[in-house]
Amino acid sequence: MPVHTTDSRAGTQGKGVGLGLALASAVAFGGSGVAAKPLIEAGLDPLHVVWLRVTGAALVMLPLAIRHRALLRSRPALLAGFGLLGVAGVQAFYFASISRIPVGVALLVEYLAPALVLGWVRFVQRRPVTRAAALGVVLAVGGLACVVEVWAGLSFDAGGLLLALGAACCQVGYFVLSDQGSDSGTGAPDPLGVIAYGLLVGAVVLTVVARPWTMDWSVLGGSADMNGTSVAAALLLSWIVLVATVVAYVTGVVSVRRLSPQVATVVACLEAVVATVLAWVLLGEHLSAPQIAGGAIVLLGAFIAQSSTPVKPSPDPVASGGPERELSARSRVS
Repeated sequence: MPVHTTDSRAGTQGKGVGLGLALASAVAFGGSGVAAKPLIEAGLDPLHVVWLRVTGAALVMLPLAIRHRALLRSRPALLAGFGLLGVAGVQAFYFASISRIPVGVALLVEYLAPALVLGWVRFVQRRPVTRAAALGVVLAVGGLACVVEVWAGLSFDAGGLLLALGAACCQVGYFVLSDQGSDSGTGAPDPLGVIAYGLLVGAVVLTVVARPWTMDWSVLGGSADMNGTSVAAALLLSWIVLVATVVAYVTGVVSVRRLSPQVATVVACLEAVVATVLAWVLLGEHLSAPQIAGGAIVLLGAFIAQSSTPVKPSPDPVASGGPERELSARSRVS
């Protein structure tokens, strides 16, 4: 699927609204990990938390799915792809990764998506990218090396890293698909309908994968420990479903439509910052100085990669960061 930018935008006011929505989405997504990790540590499997999150959000959005049922005939591939990559894939990989590595590290790895986008453009589509974009990739990869402290050897969980990278790959699909049809005027698929059916598709897929009938449902009736504070599990789940999923997806997809993938994903990188700060304050996950510095380098590299303008070998411009997460924007499910 080609990576492209949308040419027509709603003007200065529309862009301002889009930036506000992208920021709201980053904050909402960034709060998912700190609410989910206590549930995982209380006894729920990461996939079960993902299933609860996506299925709960799908039920909330069900009336919108019924209202936009025409999308099933007009855009079946878009709905299936958004559900598989932008919903099920991102969330499953991300939640599995935070069960093994700190929330902040998982999100920073997930936001290598801009580099993955450039790799897709350069080596799959075989289209040139700018030096600034290449510099962004180098910075992001170098920053990641600091985040994961490669010099620590086997002390770092390689499995957790691979899971976070899987979330980054799915995040790319999320942003590509969020922008589909945004330049079609009145013929563009309604973003709320796309989100509603994406959540339904994701819920169906995750039901097969997660097998919720094996879940320990009693955990939801109790409480979970959040860095020494007891919090009702039902309250944490409500936050995950309503704020970190419904609000996050709606504001994220709409922001991509109002802006462009490369702009929305720059703002979405703030999700990693939000999640890291929340994990530090609420979960006591203190990052070392090299990890903090590496995280800043990752975000800087992502910004450069996303904001650079690619070389134009043809009339159809390529957005170096178009398809990323938070990548709705990581990006990306957290």
